[in-house]
Amino acid sequence: MARWPAPGRCKQRLSRGLGPLRAARIQQMLTAHTLAVASQLQGVEVVVAMDGLGPRAARRCFGARGCPRWVAQGSGSLGVRMQRQINRAKREGAQAVVLIGSDLPQLERADLAAGFAFLGAAGDGCDLVLGPAADGGYWLIGLHQAQPGLLAGIPWGSDRVMGCTLERAAGLGLDVGVLATRSDLDWPRDLLPWR
Repeated sequence: MARWPAPGRCKQRLSRGLGPLRAARIQQMLTAHTLAVASQLQGVEVVVAMDGLGPRAARRCFGARGCPRWVAQGSGSLGVRMQRQINRAKREGAQAVVLIGSDLPQLERADLAAGFAFLGAAGDGCDLVLGPAADGGYWLIGLHQAQPGLLAGIPWGSDRVMGCTLERAAGLGLDVGVLATRSDLDWPRDLLPWR
């Protein structure tokens, strides 16, 4: 899940402190990093769900990075857009679906492999895997089956995202695996460890 790295169209919170051009450059580097890491996984189709990008620009952008497939995120809250991607992947026959953000400078191949390992083969692993973010959200969500009620009504952008999702998962009777906590880049202060 990514936003087109254009000034004023991405990383709004980061833009407030750094300006829209620098924030867009950072988004571009983070998206490239995410694609490079995800492309290291064997037997996994990488699909970029992009927001704010038309078909021609997407082909130019992602074709050059070796990512042959992209889809539009569509409209709605983050939960609606993520559910749309899960539903699309399941309709296309995916055994498991793992969604990640594109703002994780620490992301490594092992993180994604661990997400798929938690899910295991259909019926053998967890129903849901989450990678918690230090800000109270999560940087990864993975499922075997679409769970329509899981992502509805979550207070996206707040420090309660992870907690609310875990409560919802418990209510749905889902077995949950939790990965290591990672820090994403949302605010200028989040850049301090990377300077």
